[in-house]
Amino acid sequence: MSYFHAIIIAVVEGITEFLPISSTGHMILTADLLKLEYSKFLSTFEISIQLGAILAVIYLYWKKLFIGIEIWKKIIVAFLPSAILGFTFYPMIKKMLEGNTVVLWSLFLGGIVLIIFELWYKERETDISEVENISYKQSFIVGLYQCIAMIPGVSRSAATIIGGLTQRMKRKTIIEFSFLLAIPTMGAATGYDLLKNASAFNIDQLLLLFTGFIISFFVAIISIKFLLSLVKKYTFIGFGVYRIIIAIVFWFFIS
Repeated sequence: MSYFHAIIIAVVEGITEFLPISSTGHMILTADLLKLEYSKFLSTFEISIQLGAILAVIYLYWKKLFIGIEIWKKIIVAFLPSAILGFTFYPMIKKMLEGNTVVLWSLFLGGIVLIIFELWYKERETDISEVENISYKQSFIVGLYQCIAMIPGVSRSAATIIGGLTQRMKRKTIIEFSFLLAIPTMGAATGYDLLKNASAFNIDQLLLLFTGFIISFFVAIISIKFLLSLVKKYTFIGFGVYRIIIAIVFWFFIS
């Protein structure tokens, strides 16, 4: 992997991490387009540069994170299902990152689900409008939805957003909660992977990781602001259509 490859993949990660289109899926497809062969370093790179996106959330939401312990309790409750299942099925999840078949099916079917859900869903005035008002039960249910995103291509953002909307949270509320939930979820995934694999990498590879981390941080900030402005005017149907199109394009014209 060259610095050019690292920059491209990091930009893709920063753009897609918080959009309901699957950052992991897009990084895998991007690596395929760049003709990069699967390796332990590539897999770790795709996971580890998410740390940049995590810090983007902390940078934008640091005031909310210091409001009180109550929000953190709910974030941890939502994180627990992923923590348990992620640790248990880590080898299987890493194995699924090797190819794009699972990714393409996840993008395609996820797009259909997103469109159908949006056509059915109607926001109410009484829906939860503040993250602080989310209950522990609702937090846990959102956490269960997040577990579906262990399948490459599903999209952690889409899974948690749909989970929150089923619990009668307003769009802006569940999106902000999804951002905050990314901190322990992605932080744990990144930390665990680096702990297991970083010692095997040379200094050049570690510099590539650092480069990807910095770029994903700045691009993720823009992506977060874009998503928050988007939900004020539009639904997620456009993202569902995009997922279907990108899956079909790769199936018939690229793969």
